[in-house]
Amino acid sequence: MKKLVLTATAAVALSWASGATAEDLEFLLTNKASSPVIAFHVSPASTNSWEENLLEGGYLDSDYEIDVVIADGQTTCVYDIRAEFEDGDALEDYGLDLCELGSYTFE
Repeated sequence: MKKLVLTATAAVALSWASGATAEDLEFLLTNKASSPVIAFHVSPASTNSWEENLLEGGYLDSDYEIDVVIADGQTTCVYDIRAEFEDGDALEDYGLDLCELGSYTFE
């Protein structure tokens, strides 16, 4: 049985600001890379800095997946992502429409 090592939950919630009219955005994050993801950041594409590490205290091992919930009060679907891997590699991807994609896979 596969299990995911995170900070006690199977979903990662990101809560920057609260907005009454904004919808939460949920997508599936899969790690097919050979190294575990030790840090994962999601930021609205309109910002110039990375938000907090959503995996703080945990990691996403190879061949595992997790549901990510972004509850930041934003009305956008377009985000930038950054992942840092245990082997020292990093990946950044910009301008992703996470509402349309529904998932993201590191390969």
